[in-house]
Amino acid sequence: MKKLNGSLMIAVLLSVTSCNPKITTTISRTYPPIDYREEVTVIGLGDIEPDNAEFIGQVRIGDSGFSTNCSYAVVLEKALLEARKAGGNAIKIIEHQLPSAFGSSCHRITAKILKIEDVYNLKPVNEEIIPGIDYAILNIYRYGGSGALVSYDLHLGDSVICRVTNSYKTTLHIAKDGLNTIWAKTESKSEVPVKLEFGKTYYLRCGITMGAFVGRPKLELVDPKTGKQEFESFNARNK
Repeated sequence: MKKLNGSLMIAVLLSVTSCNPKITTTISRTYPPIDYREEVTVIGLGDIEPDNAEFIGQVRIGDSGFSTNCSYAVVLEKALLEARKAGGNAIKIIEHQLPSAFGSSCHRITAKILKIEDVYNLKPVNEEIIPGIDYAILNIYRYGGSGALVSYDLHLGDSVICRVTNSYKTTLHIAKDGLNTIWAKTESKSEVPVKLEFGKTYYLRCGITMGAFVGRPKLELVDPKTGKQEFESFNARNK
């Protein structure tokens, strides 16, 4: 019985491990790990790292072949953990491979691990409002992956503002403030309420979920910090 229980435990552990992304880290210089309460700054794919950044290693979060728990948020968090363990206080994303309907279902990223003096000066004010403009800024994005052949029109109230395709992103200026509804419809309708304020930036993550026939739109308003990281983390096909 003990052998059976032991074998069962090993099988469970192997199953859990195989679901996680594959992590490959190379370190050229090690510093003491930073405290888990300290934030590690993310420098996006399209952003430039500062001149005073010290390269201390590189991390790649990939697909083990059996990975299922590998959304962008998950792989990014694992990269940040590797940086923290190496004593880095920033990562610079240098590659982001999107999920594919005919390949890996995982997000895969490669990032430099950096140590930067005065790293907090790099951090944007997440709720910053740009004064003197008469529109809200809406960043819309959709990763590749499941439902690649399904596109849909995105509406703001009664108006179509864009057509969301696979691996897509765009920035729109919305000259309509106050409480609004963003929605899309395929075989069913998905909608999110949003209170738009001129001068403020918003992030909308789009996707497709399982449906009876063609899939259903998935719309999520994302907080500015997460949204900025995700929006800048990949090169969309429409760009």
